[in-house]
Amino acid sequence: MSTWVILAILVAVGLYAVSLYNKLVKSRQMVGEGWSGIDVQLKRRADLIPNLLETVKGYMKHERELLEEVTRLRAKAVGASNAAPHQRATIEGALSGALGRLMAVAENYPDLKANENFKEFQDALEETENEISLSRRYYNGAVRNLNVSVESFPSNLVASQFGFQQAEYFEVEDDADRAVPKVTFDDQS
Repeated sequence: MSTWVILAILVAVGLYAVSLYNKLVKSRQMVGEGWSGIDVQLKRRADLIPNLLETVKGYMKHERELLEEVTRLRAKAVGASNAAPHQRATIEGALSGALGRLMAVAENYPDLKANENFKEFQDALEETENEISLSRRYYNGAVRNLNVSVESFPSNLVASQFGFQQAEYFEVEDDADRAVPKVTFDDQS
């Protein structure tokens, strides 16, 4: 009788270990899926930039340095497609900042703001930035779930046996991007 009890306990422990392993595999796959979503949106943004730059080039002749910076940062971002999340976040943060400056400078050019192509690219870029933000949230949630499983007992025992490791978050590196913008209203009385 005790042999059956021991066998039942071993089977239960084995099934539990398999369950934990499958949970870790699922979490790792969700991290991969989340990263893929970020990657797709970052590539989409990189593909929009040359057309946007071509549209604004004729209007913004005095902003050559800014246009060159956006071009340089886009090339750097495209070249970093296989970089680690923290490296990619740093590069993409710099590109986002340069694009933000480009859009702010574009406000000084009324003819450019009225250009339909510019409006379309601006809308597409805004939509892409929103998608990047959503993708980043999904990815970071998947990373959190995996990391909790890798660190928590007893799943950490299974994780260490089968080589599961914590994943990196995709975080904004620039403190200026984290800051709350200051809003001021000019007194127009």
